[in-house]
Amino acid sequence: MSQEISPGGGEHTPMLLIDRSATHIKPQIMAKVEYLNPGGTHYYRVAAALVTQAENEGLITSGMTLVDWTYGCSGIALAMAAVPRGYKVLLVVTDKVSQEKQQILRALGAEIVITPSDALPGEPGSCVNVAENLVENLPHAFFANMYENELNCRVHAEEIAPEIWEQSGGALTHLFVPLISGAMVAGLGGYLKTRNPDIKIIGVEPVGSIYRELLHSGKPGQAERYELEEIGGLWESRYWDASVIDDIVQVSDRDAFNCGREVFRNDAVFAGGASAAVLFAALRAGALLDQDARLVVLMSDFGGYYLSKMYSDEWMKKKGFYRKHASLKDEITAEDIVGLKPARNLIVAHPEHTLSEVFEMMRQHDVSQVPIVSYGTPIGSISENKILSILIENDEAMNSKVVGFMERSFPVCSSHATISELSEKMQQSTSGVLVTLSDGTLQLLTRSDLIEALTHK
Repeated sequence: MSQEISPGGGEHTPMLLIDRSATHIKPQIMAKVEYLNPGGTHYYRVAAALVTQAENEGLITSGMTLVDWTYGCSGIALAMAAVPRGYKVLLVVTDKVSQEKQQILRALGAEIVITPSDALPGEPGSCVNVAENLVENLPHAFFANMYENELNCRVHAEEIAPEIWEQSGGALTHLFVPLISGAMVAGLGGYLKTRNPDIKIIGVEPVGSIYRELLHSGKPGQAERYELEEIGGLWESRYWDASVIDDIVQVSDRDAFNCGREVFRNDAVFAGGASAAVLFAALRAGALLDQDARLVVLMSDFGGYYLSKMYSDEWMKKKGFYRKHASLKDEITAEDIVGLKPARNLIVAHPEHTLSEVFEMMRQHDVSQVPIVSYGTPIGSISENKILSILIENDEAMNSKVVGFMERSFPVCSSHATISELSEKMQQSTSGVLVTLSDGTLQLLTRSDLIEALTHK
């Protein structure tokens, strides 16, 4: 079970130590559990501030309609903040938004308009365009625009970021943030960089979001469909600030959903898909960091909003995401298995080697197969059986370059891949799997290595 580092006071949300799910890495991972705000989302703080400010400035009065587009959580927060004060709430959501969030919005008294999720910004059917048209055509309507609101940036800078600094004792080295717009990461990163400019701010997005390409090339990436909710962007936010972001990493739907399911069982943290994506990114990064690193992940959405999706075995299987929960044996990692083998450098061939040189290398080191590596990257493999079949057909081939005869490369796994994942990869190759260790070196694991690990006493 996760340990609470700080319960916080007042409006503080807790920060938890993720321990059991992180046993395979050296750094500490701490989760800032923002989904424990009212409404199961960090956006409640933004919504409450937005309604209060709009009232104080005379922009809204009782009976008016507050309009916004939403992935669900920000809409729930807006309805909770606005409806009890006598406002109507009209929200535009895509058909990808979970049934649970749609039902909660209706239960709160909000009206919802559903748009196709494949409609991109600028197209008439997109949720953003529909929301803007509703504001223009409805009398007494106010556009909340929570994702692109200056208050979104300010609340994260003035409330949430100081809590993260305080609860981590100022010891955090990395902050992992789910990217929807640029407002949240700009607020968090801007504050924390003033306290310690060496803190790494890592944005996390789904495969198919546009921000990683935007950070590295200055141009938004190609938007593609993904199943994750409450994370990812299809266009550049007006609050985009690359100066406070050190890197952006992408996480697949499958990895995020399975990470969320596993951390729920392992650590009793009931997180949504966006939160799980951020945790997966931190766990992956942690495998390459030492014990002095302190990683904080911002968990923004509640798992109860996805009972019909990521927490449904049937839905996961239908989408091709399902992975059986790890048993105790499954917790054996690739690094554990490498540790059971005698320590020695991996024997590799390079493209310029001849078949004769590769065969002599195999003979000297008593191995029957070797990967072919170019500038540290596996590009193929060769086995004794392959060399034998080549020589039967052409006995003069021994002086030819091995690159012309190589077989497909071994599958590659990270050092924290479980034994089940290694076994799955071996279905793609009858001979072995390459493992990238934390020091950047490669090792080859075979079926006999897996069997040895399972029977090791």
